[in-house]
Amino acid sequence: MNAHKPKRRKKVLKNILITNIILLSLLGYGIYRAFFDMSSLPTGEFLTEETSPDGNYTLKAYLANGGATTAYAIRGELVFNTSKGQTKNIYWNYRESTAEIEWKDNYTVMINGHTLNVPSEKYDFRNR
Repeated sequence: MNAHKPKRRKKVLKNILITNIILLSLLGYGIYRAFFDMSSLPTGEFLTEETSPDGNYTLKAYLANGGATTAYAIRGELVFNTSKGQTKNIYWNYRESTAEIEWKDNYTVMINGHTLNVPSEKYDFRNR
């Protein structure tokens, strides 16, 4: 009888460890989605758009209404005009309700004073 106790104890500890790993993984994924993932941002209401000088990119700005408890935010969506409308969120800033977009050259855009090199750079107020 005493020989079964160590086996059962190891099995219980193994199950606790596996459960904790799963719970921590789910928590980590939730934190990532809430604070770092730009693909799940709210759509918002279209405000304006500007196309790059060479026509390869269009930056569209949307106003996201935070509702009664949070302020407005601006979402900037980069459209790859040469890739059949592929899009990518590159700008997300809180407490803004207007969007001023200016292309400096074919790969550099300024939105509300933030300069980004497209398509690689992003601005997300949550990560500042």
